[in-house]
Amino acid sequence: MPLRTLLIALVLVTATGCTTVKGWLSDDKAKALAPAPLVDIEGAISPKASWTVDLGDNQSKLGLRQRPAMDGDRLFVSNDSGRVLAINATTGDTIWDSEVVKTGKQGSRLFFWRRTATEAGLTGGPGVGAGLVVVGGRNGEVVALDTETGAERWKTTVTSEVISTPLVDGGLVVVRSGDGRVFGLDAADGTRKWVFDRGLPSLGVRGNGSPVAGGELVYLGYDDGAVIALRMADGLRAWEQMIAQPDGRNELERLADVDGEIQVGLSELYATSFRGQTMAISLSSARPVWTRDVGGYGGLGMNADKLVLADINGTVWALDRAGGSALWKQEALARRWLTTPAVQGNYAVVGDVEGYLHWLSLDDGKLVGRVRADRSPVLATPQVTPAGTLVVLTSDGELSAYPQP
Repeated sequence: MPLRTLLIALVLVTATGCTTVKGWLSDDKAKALAPAPLVDIEGAISPKASWTVDLGDNQSKLGLRQRPAMDGDRLFVSNDSGRVLAINATTGDTIWDSEVVKTGKQGSRLFFWRRTATEAGLTGGPGVGAGLVVVGGRNGEVVALDTETGAERWKTTVTSEVISTPLVDGGLVVVRSGDGRVFGLDAADGTRKWVFDRGLPSLGVRGNGSPVAGGELVYLGYDDGAVIALRMADGLRAWEQMIAQPDGRNELERLADVDGEIQVGLSELYATSFRGQTMAISLSSARPVWTRDVGGYGGLGMNADKLVLADINGTVWALDRAGGSALWKQEALARRWLTTPAVQGNYAVVGDVEGYLHWLSLDDGKLVGRVRADRSPVLATPQVTPAGTLVVLTSDGELSAYPQP
């Protein structure tokens, strides 16, 4: 699918909250861009929600992928109404509910965006660790709450909107702002310990890759197609590797964002780019181990021997972690704008723009189960609790839990 056509479809989906492009384009073009019809599944499993919580929040205009955070038997979720909630992962009961920032009128946001100042509200999903749950806001707010009580521990401000998940690790909170800066904050009081500054292209996909910890380094994907490793101690760059080159005649063609989940194994780091490349990078040498011409706007799911991803056309791929070869692909979910896959037992699970969740066998990629979580899109990557329960948050604030089938 041409990049321009892909972006038109994604803008229509994320900017309007609709699940079809009818009325925006001619009938023939709308049909060509509409999600593929659902196919019958033989011998299907029957996932059922054990609980559902309505967060009373409409995030469909944001075009963001705010996923829940997990800590033991608790889930932490934030919303654009300025609230953070702690929820029992087994029962769905609310443990505490804190108002973090007071919000103003919301404006709709597109799938791709030019960086501008906006109204107050929480835009970054929560990060959790060391007894803290940390969230970021539209105006650069960073707020740390106590995981047990929801009481505010500290609050600070960075230079731009925070739309990625903060990382809490080793006495440090690493926060990425929308202007390309990365801040290392003291987890005890929020004071600034270091700043890493990197320029960004003027146009990018609506999202920022969240920081990921790996030993003494923190890894980040960037809008120009690079993965950068920073030293936790002082924020200095340890190495940089290009996943995809941002070449093309205009800004749209040069989009190469590494926005989705980066996976860190024992000896390799794995990342994928909007331009359609996936790479394994040696953690010891920072050199590519293998590259595959498959990738997408989301991130990677991982188990012991496979990586799972959804490409820009809606094809789900399983790649061999050791060499990058394709083990299988599933093409039945075309144009359904899939989330990053989550791994639940022997299944890969993806959400789509019509609110469906799809279970695929990790052995061969066959579709084995389906359920509709909501009628609004699933943008956030589904999360799997230590007990094996899949937790999904829709763009209209429906939070649901699905035990392992």
